[in-house]
Amino acid sequence: MKKSAHAMMVKPTRTPTPTHLPSLLVGLTIMLVGTVYPPLMVNAAGHADHGLAMALFMAMAAGFVRGIGFVPRHVLWRVLFSGWACAAALLAAACLKCLH
Repeated sequence: MKKSAHAMMVKPTRTPTPTHLPSLLVGLTIMLVGTVYPPLMVNAAGHADHGLAMALFMAMAAGFVRGIGFVPRHVLWRVLFSGWACAAALLAAACLKCLH
């Protein structure tokens, strides 16, 4: 029995992933605090702390991606934009801030 052309073109739907509020709140908080108070991302000499900024922005990106409920299909992206990656980047940022 042949399938119709329409049935062959329709992709199976995936169940939507619910939002992950802790990750979303981390992403929103970093975005707002970084916008309102940019001196948060400078070192003691007043220069930009690129390591801290990178860790914060990684946490923000992972927080937004996972927070809205998007889970990438590829394993590498799924790991990089997971809630655990958000927490690890936030922990790294806190450690870098405490070291300076």
